[in-house]
Amino acid sequence: MQELDRTDRMILGILQREGRITNLELADRIGLSPTAASERTRRLVKDGLVMGFGARLDPHRLGFGLLVFVEVLLDKTTPDVFDHFAVAVRRAPEVLECHMVAGGFDYLLKTRVRDMAAYRAFLGGVLLSLPGVRETRTYAVMEEVKSDGPLPI
Repeated sequence: MQELDRTDRMILGILQREGRITNLELADRIGLSPTAASERTRRLVKDGLVMGFGARLDPHRLGFGLLVFVEVLLDKTTPDVFDHFAVAVRRAPEVLECHMVAGGFDYLLKTRVRDMAAYRAFLGGVLLSLPGVRETRTYAVMEEVKSDGPLPI
């Protein structure tokens, strides 16, 4: 892990919450010159600590109101099955996140679709046809309590 000083942590904290902040305002808030703030931010991006910038969109207003978590159990747990599954799941736009996990199943997927009918179509048309899928368990989210928490740096 890379060593970060207090100023780097301040920059990262501010960028997590306010990705559109101007360099001038960032510099003012952290007590550096605009040039120094810009150089530090550029270094943090170059070093891979900042993975990108983007807008957070309202999924409900855009017609993706149903959030579903899915446990996926594969029929075999071999490197080639893992690789084939990973390649295929990356192509599914409904899958927002996919995590290989330890425990009673192999992957945990976070998916977002319009409604339960759309999820049913995704399940039958995409998810169950992914390489190596033996079994799934679906958990439809009733309420999102916290979904945009920044890292505690």
